[in-house]
Amino acid sequence: MDRAQLASFLRTRREALQPEDVGLPRGRRRRTGGLRREEVAALSGMSTDYYSRLEQQRGPHPSEQMLAALARGLRLSLAERDHLFQLAGHAVPHRTVRADHVNPGMMRILDRLHDTPAQVVNHLGETLAQTAPAIALLGDDTRHSGLARSLHHRWFTNPRARQLHPAEDHQTQSRLLVAHLHAAYARDGRGSRAATIVDSLVTASPEFAQLWREHPVQSAYCPPKRFVHPEVGALELHCQTLVDPDQSQTLLVFTAVPGSESDEKLRLLTVIGAQLV
Repeated sequence: MDRAQLASFLRTRREALQPEDVGLPRGRRRRTGGLRREEVAALSGMSTDYYSRLEQQRGPHPSEQMLAALARGLRLSLAERDHLFQLAGHAVPHRTVRADHVNPGMMRILDRLHDTPAQVVNHLGETLAQTAPAIALLGDDTRHSGLARSLHHRWFTNPRARQLHPAEDHQTQSRLLVAHLHAAYARDGRGSRAATIVDSLVTASPEFAQLWREHPVQSAYCPPKRFVHPEVGALELHCQTLVDPDQSQTLLVFTAVPGSESDEKLRLLTVIGAQLV
């Protein structure tokens, strides 16, 4: 681990980021040219003291998980992320793991949607980043670990994953998720994370096993989705998508018809989401 170079790299990337780049207000009394240390720490989900010690060349040896969090917080490109790992004395993440790293351009868009339910998911149904309103609508889907990180896996193994949708929509949702996983498996092949999820679900869920044998194919059309939220009740939302083909990630943005009852409820969830920050 090269503490001096790691500290210098973190500092230069922090100073190059502007508050507007990450959806933060600049304020009138800002003396720092870029972001403050406490802002990077908050964006990376770590304490200010931990981050500050890294910049001061006296911090602990950061784990791969902490480095990945720093890469997201500092909006690093894949090449910059690899460099960060090398400076910290870790092997560069394998290409198949890079689906965990949100494209910096995608993150910049997400930062500007702070008052809208939006999230970035990879091709395995794993949520990588969410706005506060998305957490208020869907829950914190980034908290899961292991196979449960994938919505595809949770849907067929954890009944709680289905509570947000009306029972009459479950069959359609099941088929849609299996179609998505078929596409991921076809792309990644045997030995991949997609294959691990499939192998687990074929054993754990007869429903999944039956649908998997039917080979459903995903459609480009995304119909309106119905939700049953514990605080605001029923909503019907449209889901717009922005796809990053290189990293197999998708930005999902949930909207409602203006003036509709769902629109009013979505506005209420935005207030609830702001309280979660």
